[in-house]
Amino acid sequence: MNPVKPGETRRTPWIVGVSGASGTPYAASVLRALLTAGESVDLVVSRASRLTLLDETGISFRDVHWREDLREWLARGADGKPAGFDADLDAVRYWNAGDLAAGPSSGSYATKGMLIVPASTACVAGVALGLSKDLLQRAASVTLKERRPLVVAVRETPLNGQTLRHLVTLDDAGASVVPASPGFYAGATHIQDLVDFVAGRVLDAAGVEHGLYRRWQGELGAGSAD
Repeated sequence: MNPVKPGETRRTPWIVGVSGASGTPYAASVLRALLTAGESVDLVVSRASRLTLLDETGISFRDVHWREDLREWLARGADGKPAGFDADLDAVRYWNAGDLAAGPSSGSYATKGMLIVPASTACVAGVALGLSKDLLQRAASVTLKERRPLVVAVRETPLNGQTLRHLVTLDDAGASVVPASPGFYAGATHIQDLVDFVAGRVLDAAGVEHGLYRRWQGELGAGSAD
């Protein structure tokens, strides 16, 4: 136990869970924005998502070298190429997805909530059914039972009836379901703009301030004018 000393502030992070769905650039954008906003982050990367990350970026995410691998990942743009993004990782704590004794597995571990981005249909099903087969699912179940914000950025198409029912279950339980559906009214000129739009909507659902996309102001054509 690490009691808070006089004058110190308790670390209260956002948990970011990355599942195996395609869309690791969404997770990178969310992570960068959280750190830019001065938020602390507890990161959980599922086993399946490591394969997706390797396929989409060429990066092998390793437990022992997670800091170096995360830094390289966050420096990449949405097209998988080095883009010069810089992130301070001092506020990040990494938990192995197989560690069910980790901090986020308990409701007494203080967090602001959890963002699952991207969320695969298997992850959605596991959380909706309360399976807790790994730390990502367990942390999501804890987030729900503690009535903390849970944002699920589902990334799949088409969606079958079973997955739709699971999403309704999550909505009924208090989660925010945010499909990874980019909007085009913000004047996107690059794939990164579309990724940032989705990441921004995830953060909107969590109540985290950011500047990832141009918001609608009720003026037709303003996006294309930019």
